[in-house]
Amino acid sequence: MPQQDKKLDTIPVGTLGIIALESSRSMGSKVNDFIVKWRNEVDSEHTSTIAFTGYQRDNYLINACCPRFGSGEGKGVIRESVRGSDLYLLLDVANYNLTYTVCGQVNHMSPDDHYQDLKRVIAAVGGKARRITVIMPFLYEGRQHRRTSRESLDCALALQELVHMGVDSIITFDAHDPRVQNAIPLNSFETVQPTYQFIKALLKYVPDMHLDAEHLMVISPDEGGMNRAVYFANVLGVDLGMFYKRRDFTTIVNGRNPIVAHEFLGDDVEGKDMLIIDDMISSGESMLDVAKELKSRNAGRIFVCSTFGLFTNGFDKFDEAYEQGLIYRVLTTNLVYQPEELLKKEYYINVDMSKYIALLIDTLNHDNSISQLLSPTERIQNLLNKYKK
Repeated sequence: MPQQDKKLDTIPVGTLGIIALESSRSMGSKVNDFIVKWRNEVDSEHTSTIAFTGYQRDNYLINACCPRFGSGEGKGVIRESVRGSDLYLLLDVANYNLTYTVCGQVNHMSPDDHYQDLKRVIAAVGGKARRITVIMPFLYEGRQHRRTSRESLDCALALQELVHMGVDSIITFDAHDPRVQNAIPLNSFETVQPTYQFIKALLKYVPDMHLDAEHLMVISPDEGGMNRAVYFANVLGVDLGMFYKRRDFTTIVNGRNPIVAHEFLGDDVEGKDMLIIDDMISSGESMLDVAKELKSRNAGRIFVCSTFGLFTNGFDKFDEAYEQGLIYRVLTTNLVYQPEELLKKEYYINVDMSKYIALLIDTLNHDNSISQLLSPTERIQNLLNKYKK
C-alpha cells in the first residue's frame, strides 16, 4: 500500500489512541476500522522497532466514559493507560439523542452537556498524554462567534478554555465563521470543507448529472456562505448565483431577525439543475424558501447540500417539499447525529466522512502535513476527469 509506506518515512508522535465520546461512538468505530485495516496491511521492517511500538493493533479506541450521579453531576473516567499517547478525541455536540437522569427526570443532552463531558475526559487524561487533538466537527457555539450587542462570545471562550487545558490542536468542519480561530492565534485550528465528499456522493447516487455551465449552477442561500459556494462553482466550472436575505431588524423571533424576502443575484436559472450549498440545515426554512424562489424561475432539479443536517423542526416540511417537486435530493454528512427516520428518506443521500477523518488522524499521528487533505482540488479534478471519461 504505497500511501502507507510513504507515511513510514516519519516516526509516529506517540502510540495512537482514539477516544470517541458517547456522542461519536458510531463515527469512532468506523474511523478505527479504517486505521486498523490500513496499518495491518503495512509490510515494513520499521513496524517491529521500538519507535513503532503498538503501531499495528486490533483496536485503537480507548475505553473512556462519563458516568453521572443521580443528581445529574458527572465525571470523566479513562479505564486504561494513555501515558505518552497521541490522543484524538471525537465529539458530536449536536447529538440530542443521548439522555441522562436528574433526580428521576430524563434530560436530553445539550451542546453544553457534551462540551462539559469533553472537558471531563481531558481532565481525566491528567496531562499524561504526549499530545491531545480534539476533533469537533460541529464547532461548539460556532454560531455565537461575534458580538453585535452586549452579548457573550461563547465560541472564543470555549477555544481558549480547551487550549488552557492542554489541547494542542482543534479540528472542525465547515466552521460558521473560520475567523473565530483568532481567539487562539498561536495554536493549531483547522476548519475542513467536505467539498470532495459531496461531489463524490453526487456522482455516485445521481449518475445523470451534467457538470457543465449549461446544465448546472451553484447557489449560495445567503451572502455569508459565498466562500464555500465560490469554491464549489470554480472546481466544477459552473456559474454561481446568490440570494440576499432581507431581514426585519426591528423584530427578534427565536433569537434572530426574521427574513422578509430573498433577493436573487445571478444569471438565468431556467432548466438548469441547482446545487444549493450551505454549512447547516437548522430549521430548513431558508433552504426551502430559496428552493421555492428558484422553482418560480423555472429551475430544474434542486439539490440541497449541507455539511450539518440538524433538522431542528423535523422533516415534515422537507417531505412536503419533496412531494411538491421543490427539492430533488438532500445531502448532509454523518458528522452529526442522524436519526433512522432521516436515513430512510427517499430523497436523502448520506455523505460518509469516516474515511476522511481516519486519513486525518493517521497522517497527523505520523506528524505529516495534511495540506493536501485540506485542499482537495487535485482529487476533485481527478474525480471529475474519471467521471467524464
